[in-house]
Amino acid sequence: MYKRQISAFIKSMRGSDADATVFYLARALNGGEDPMFLARRIVIAASEDVGMANPNALVVANAAMQAVHMVGMPEARILLSEAAVYVATSKKSNASYMAINKALEDVQNKDTGTIPMHIRNAPIEDMRKLGYNEGYLYPHDFGGWVEQEYMPSELKGHVYYSPGKNGMESSLESRWLSLIHI
Repeated sequence: MYKRQISAFIKSMRGSDADATVFYLARALNGGEDPMFLARRIVIAASEDVGMANPNALVVANAAMQAVHMVGMPEARILLSEAAVYVATSKKSNASYMAINKALEDVQNKDTGTIPMHIRNAPIEDMRKLGYNEGYLYPHDFGGWVEQEYMPSELKGHVYYSPGKNGMESSLESRWLSLIHI
């Protein structure tokens, strides 16, 4: 029963139904579910389902998780409800979640090449002599951005992150697209 309840709780947050979210949270608490487990699920939803559409959701969820740990029940129910409602009512984007999944798939299944020499750290002189860090352009010397390749040559032009159109992420889309020259 608990697994179905937790699934319903998570899917209600993902689906932006604050009433159902609070209802399933109450059922889980009433059934004896560990408040820290519920807090962790809210943190996961804030990252996986809200993501860059509202990055503050992760801050709120993490603060609630820490507070649940410090305060405990019965007051933890209030903290959990607040964080769960915040996540449920936030705009949603799973673009970061999809990006890391695509990147992990490539790392596990493809020859992804080597790190370009100009972005390798050179903490000792012998590494600098081998060309580590040679030609690196420090973005802050160029107003915060400078064109240079960061991906291994085998992956040049490969796109993992595609910004969503919700919330804050929509405002990042035009900047991101201009930087990757699409």
